[in-house]
Amino acid sequence: MNAGTELYQTWHTDRAAENAMGDSHTPMWRHFISLVPEIDLSTLAVLDFGCNQGGFLRLLYALRPFRYGAGVDIAQESIDVARERSRDLPIEFAATTSLERWYGRIDRAFSYEVIYLLPDLEAHAREIKRTLRPGGIYYAVTGCHTASPLWPAWRTLIAANSNAPVQDYAPEDYAAAFAAAGFDISFKRFGYDDFVPAGKDKAYYPRLTDAFDYPNRDKLLFRCALPSGAN
Repeated sequence: MNAGTELYQTWHTDRAAENAMGDSHTPMWRHFISLVPEIDLSTLAVLDFGCNQGGFLRLLYALRPFRYGAGVDIAQESIDVARERSRDLPIEFAATTSLERWYGRIDRAFSYEVIYLLPDLEAHAREIKRTLRPGGIYYAVTGCHTASPLWPAWRTLIAANSNAPVQDYAPEDYAAAFAAAGFDISFKRFGYDDFVPAGKDKAYYPRLTDAFDYPNRDKLLFRCALPSGAN
């Protein structure tokens, strides 16, 4: 969601699939949260970049309550659902391609399987930097990269189901974009090793073990940290 990125009614071309994403992602979101070392978020403002229907922020608030939350997405109908489902929570949602209203307001930012869609990683890194307070951290998860053995097939499959154009990045591209913006970059394997459904879509997971190897081995968690004197 940078300059030049469009707004859509839904990210997925199939509205039923859009509505189903939250349930399918919840176990991965729970694991994502478990990997974040900050346990007490009660005094912090957080941002979910590419929040879809707001499920990650609601889960994060249930597990580690925060002071304020913001969720942004390019899918306008999904933002409407997020607002309806989060009425009693301290979370603000917006369908937007800009983070300007949150410049200097966010302590921790998150994204889950979103950055691979961005047409300009460097612009995104600069925008996140403007959004974070000094010492802020951005945690970004993606397994959609050229080092994944599944990616050559996935690139075509995702492009057929997404209203947003799919990009073609290597892990090094993600790290370089944030390093150029002044972040200290580290990363780890996502390492999801719980049970996974054996009936995963064979178009995406041709072998049974692919459904486990992707979140365990291929999916990466980037930690992009600003120095305390940044901004």
